[in-house]
Amino acid sequence: MTEYKTAPGSTREVTTETLNLRYDHAFDLPSGWIVATRWDLPLLARNPINSNNPNGDYLYGNGDIDAQAALIRNVSSRLAFGFGMRLIAPTGDDALGSGKWQVMPIVGARLGLPEISASSYFEPLLRYDVSVAGDPTKRNISNLQFAPMFNIGLPDRWSLTLFPSPDIRVNFGDPITGQTGRWFIPFDVRVGKKLSDTVALSLEVGVPLLRDYPVYDLKTQLRLNVYW
Repeated sequence: MTEYKTAPGSTREVTTETLNLRYDHAFDLPSGWIVATRWDLPLLARNPINSNNPNGDYLYGNGDIDAQAALIRNVSSRLAFGFGMRLIAPTGDDALGSGKWQVMPIVGARLGLPEISASSYFEPLLRYDVSVAGDPTKRNISNLQFAPMFNIGLPDRWSLTLFPSPDIRVNFGDPITGQTGRWFIPFDVRVGKKLSDTVALSLEVGVPLLRDYPVYDLKTQLRLNVYW
């Protein structure tokens, strides 16, 4: 997926462009549980102004890679729940990564809504991102993230998803540039189309409603999913 995001900087707005290579794979266990795994490799272009980049030129390189595993249980045809953990490694360059090892416990559930359509569902997700080690000069990370995802299945394999990403956040860690409070609440929406049984394309747009903790000013994300 590709993402374009703008956020406040020390002297002007900073743009971050990301090409994220993601791989998901699930394993069925004999007990009826499912182990779902995910790996992300973000490739970044970013233009911050700092002592090492006084002209605000674009810097290119790897971001912080992550790996995630979750246990999921299908309780019925309508209800499922799961919990897991993500590990984020400080592999990014100085201006592109956090410089911190991070762990992120995750819990979520899924409720099918066949009354609306066969592919409609409500899927709330809660996770907590916290730094546990790394460069002591870097900002400590501690924030709660939430996504009350509501997906509406539309005719001809289209879908409309409200709050698809866990971008609602409460910051308990060190403040970031432009922060005046703890909360960030955006309006976040995704429109998707399943092009075939194995290929799907979607576009997501997020804009802030409350940005006391300014995660971004604008976010756009284009995803191409290939299933096999």
